[in-house]
Amino acid sequence: MDGEISVENKKIIAAFDFDGTITKKDSMPIFIRFLSSTPDLIFGTLQMIPYLVLFRLNLIPNYQAKERLFKIFFSGRSHIQFNLTAEKFSRKIERMINPEAIKKIKWHQKMGHHVIIISASAENWIRPWASAYGIQEVLATRLEVIDNQMTGNLLNKNCHGQEKVNRLLEAYPDKQNYTLYAYGDTQGDKELLALADHAFYRSF
Repeated sequence: MDGEISVENKKIIAAFDFDGTITKKDSMPIFIRFLSSTPDLIFGTLQMIPYLVLFRLNLIPNYQAKERLFKIFFSGRSHIQFNLTAEKFSRKIERMINPEAIKKIKWHQKMGHHVIIISASAENWIRPWASAYGIQEVLATRLEVIDNQMTGNLLNKNCHGQEKVNRLLEAYPDKQNYTLYAYGDTQGDKELLALADHAFYRSF
C-alpha cells in the first residue's frame, strides 16, 4: 500500500500492546467497575477470590482465571447492550492514556506505517477507542456470543504471550516482507518483542 513502504521496500508495522503501554492502567478491571452495579461488583469479587488465589499460586493459567472473571461479570448480558456500554467506556479511556504512546502512534501514522493494537483485553472496548485515533486493526481477546447473549467464554485463545505472536503471524504471515516495531510493558509481551526488528519495552 502507498505510504507503507520503507527505504528497504518493506511494509512497516507498528504493534502496540494496550494495557500499560498505551494506557497507564489496566483497562479491564476499570471496565468491569464501569459495567457493574455495586452489589454485582461486590458479589462477583467475592466469587473471584478463590480463582485469584489459585492464579497467584500458579495453580491455574492466566486464561482460565480470565475466563472465570468474564463468566462472572459478562455472562448473560445482551451483546448489543454490552457493546454500547463498551463504546461509552472507550471515551473514559482518554483519562488513562500515556501521552508518550500517543506521540509515537501519531509519528508512525505520519510516516505511513501500519499501526495495530495487540491486546489481551477484550476487543469490545479497545476498537471504539482505536477507531477514534485512526487505528483500524485490533488483534485482541474475543468473547463468545450466542443468541445475542454474552457467554463469558473466550471465542479464541487469550491474546497473551505467544498468542500475540500467533495472531500477528496469522494476519501477516510473511515476516520477511515487513519490518516490525513492537511496544510492550509486561512478560506477556516478551514473545512479541522478541519477534520485532525494533523492540521497545516500557519505552518509546
